[in-house]
Amino acid sequence: MKDSIKNIAQYHLHKAHPEKLQFEMYDLQAYRKRSCEKAAIPHSHSYYQIIWFFEDGGTHCVDFESYEIQKNMIFFIAKDRIHAFDDNLAVQGLLIHFNESFFMHNDVDVFLKYHIFNSQENPQYVIDEDTAETAHLHTKLISRELSNRSQFGYEDSIRFSLKALLINLERVHQKEQYRQLTFHSHYELQFAKYKEFVEENYSKGLSVADYAQLLHISSKTLNTITKEIAKKSASQIIADRIVLQAKRLLKFTSLQIGEIAFKVGFEDPSYFVKYFKRHVGIAPTNFRNEVI
Repeated sequence: MKDSIKNIAQYHLHKAHPEKLQFEMYDLQAYRKRSCEKAAIPHSHSYYQIIWFFEDGGTHCVDFESYEIQKNMIFFIAKDRIHAFDDNLAVQGLLIHFNESFFMHNDVDVFLKYHIFNSQENPQYVIDEDTAETAHLHTKLISRELSNRSQFGYEDSIRFSLKALLINLERVHQKEQYRQLTFHSHYELQFAKYKEFVEENYSKGLSVADYAQLLHISSKTLNTITKEIAKKSASQIIADRIVLQAKRLLKFTSLQIGEIAFKVGFEDPSYFVKYFKRHVGIAPTNFRNEVI
């Protein structure tokens, strides 16, 4: 199938209707029956997606990994991430979609976005029964508001319930990671903003100094922040994002190496090959052959 794929399909939420509520919640089984084969083909979204599986069974693929689905497993699919369902149309669960504009309103939202939705190594985890019970209460409140969209303040009510849901799920994440999220850390906020700028500009060839200027700080301060929060240099954060996109294009499309180089910001394909090999350890062609 990949031989004929030049671009990874990307889907949007109410793109043609910005006046609509930038949030939707679906019964997962009904959604899978409606989407059929389309959702089983690797694709991405321009919005955020939460997938909550109620029962064991089947698999779900995210980027380069396939995960065995367990009861109360929740996936957090950030925008532009590649994922695919299996062929089980009878799957039980919930699906939540929301756009950036619905979510990003204050610093707490920024923190949640860059923690719960930003684990490249582990985009999913299983919640316990108590957490699941609380999560069900939040989703029931959301469902009630969605059923009567003429009510006063319904959009804010949904937003508050979504935020409460994510905060409870992030608490589980913190327990697993043994790391305390500090809502008022200046470094955390600056790092989140830096990641956002990288996400928007990684294919434009911006330097660390360019990003530091966007943040109104020095390159030295930016490196201090990234090393404190992510244990990586600012340049490594940029490189990681470029390489990730290159890997996705190598695995999920049939684009030529030169085309991929251009899409991730390289005018010279040979330099891209050297860059990829330096960061990954193997040449792009070898990586493509290994992951097929």
